[in-house]
Amino acid sequence: MTFKPEQFTEMSGRLQEVREEIGHFIVGQEEAIEFSLYAILADGHALLEGLPGLGKTMLIRTISEVLDLSFSRIQFTPDLMPTDITGTSLIERDADGRQQFTFREGPIFHQMVLADEINRATPKTQSALLEAMGEKTVTILGDTKKMARPFFVLATQNPIEMEGTYPLPEAQMDRFLCKILVAYPTRTELAEISRRTTGSLNIHLQKKMDTAALIEAQEMVKEVLIAEDILMVAVDMIQNTHPAQSEYEPVRQFIQYGSGPRGLQSLIRLAKARALTEGRYHVSIGDLKHVAKPVLRHRLLLNYEGEATGISTDELIDLVASGAGRGVLK
Repeated sequence: MTFKPEQFTEMSGRLQEVREEIGHFIVGQEEAIEFSLYAILADGHALLEGLPGLGKTMLIRTISEVLDLSFSRIQFTPDLMPTDITGTSLIERDADGRQQFTFREGPIFHQMVLADEINRATPKTQSALLEAMGEKTVTILGDTKKMARPFFVLATQNPIEMEGTYPLPEAQMDRFLCKILVAYPTRTELAEISRRTTGSLNIHLQKKMDTAALIEAQEMVKEVLIAEDILMVAVDMIQNTHPAQSEYEPVRQFIQYGSGPRGLQSLIRLAKARALTEGRYHVSIGDLKHVAKPVLRHRLLLNYEGEATGISTDELIDLVASGAGRGVLK
């Protein structure tokens, strides 16, 4: 192991400071903050789903400020073109009057990119984001350009507004490490939001990490250990989401397609990120269960009977996770 145990403890403390600083500005939304940070630590991308006005955009902007990352926001609309995201090459004259191509970078060339209402853009424009998300590169006129490091896409979508939207296909949904549901605030939280936003109070966020520290944290996540028996628990969880292989009757009855290998990779990466945040350098079964719903809820496809019954993928994931690790020491 490259890092020493005390370095894991120190990094855990810094990550807790990051969470506390974000909480100074964002009211509630502990789960959204938690899993957004896990996704960033695991070097993945997150999809946030929630009603309008719940602070999804503000949450992402706040995280970028506390982590000292360059930030850009792309408002997805039906007329948005791929070059509006990636940038394009323009013909310009140099000092000698000669014409040459000059590349103008699009908003994708930032460390943290907010893809706002991603399901409003056409599939052609949505797919322009896929190469950047999967390969960390953008190819324009045959020229491949590398993205900034670290690079994250945090996309938002509205679950209730269907007119004029283009739902993401399953293959594109699978690109997201996790899907985070942004909950409606409680009565107490609503009152606190009003106090913070309608008065003269100004909250100044402090930068708790920089790019170098965040990259170091990502490297630490990779070195978090996972025992062979814990790995097999994760494998069993993924296999139990498939109707043909599951030991659970509701899964066989209501699921059409389960999670693929990318779901297993995401489950382990997010569990490692949680372990580091908690100050441990090994993954536990509790870590796997804790991250199961955000990792798997967008990777399970209900069949017609499941849709008609009204059962949610979260309920089925709870069923699979509850039986994970039976017979294995926790």
